[in-house]
Formats: sequence, C-alpha cells, structure tokens
Amino acid sequence: QVQLVESGGGLVQAGGSLRLSCVVSGIIFNRYNMGWYRQAPGKQRELVARITNGGRTNYADSVKGRFTISRDNAKNTVYLQMNSLETEDTAVYSCTASLLLENYWGQGTQVTVSS
Repeated sequence: QVQLVESGGGLVQAGGSLRLSCVVSGIIFNRYNMGWYRQAPGKQRELVARITNGGRTNYADSVKGRFTISRDNAKNTVYLQMNSLETEDTAVYSCTASLLLENYWGQGTQVTVSS
C-alpha cells in the first residue's frame, strides 16, 4: 500500500551532477519527515540528507555544500540534487519516510561515479 519509488540514478563522471526523485503514495505525505540514505559495497548504510515535515534540512558532513534535499508536497515527491560528485559517492541511494515509529523505504537507485 505504501510505496516509495526512486528514480534518477545512473553513471556520471566525477565532477558531474545528478538529481534523484522519490515519488510517495499511500501516506499523508506532508506529515512525514523524508530522507535519503546510501549504502556502498562493504559499507554500512548512512544517512545522507533529511528534510522534516516543516522543511528543516540537515546533511552528512561528507556531502554538505554539494547536495541539496527538497520536497514538493503537492507532488508527494522528495528530491536530492547532487553536484560535484566524487567517486566516493558511488552507492545505492534509498528514499525514506518516517513519522514517530513508522518507517518506510524505497527500493533504491544506483549511482555510479567514474573517475
């Protein structure tokens, strides 16, 4: 019933940009905090960026100044604009929705940054 569908991943050269999208259905979207996580091979999943239901944002230190999270409540969509990409950004990126103890996850989209 609850669905989060990511898109926008792909292969990009170092220094390039990508914009990820996550379309959400089955929840009252504007009530939920939204976030982007990533997981690289052999590494733990980490929180990349978060935006609250009130529009407040925060970022992992490794992406601060390069990535921007935003949301469009009219479209039930959250975005992650990724600029100045580095090879270390290569990972599967997943969208999350959270409210109290409720947590929902998308299927993930692959981002590969080549040197």
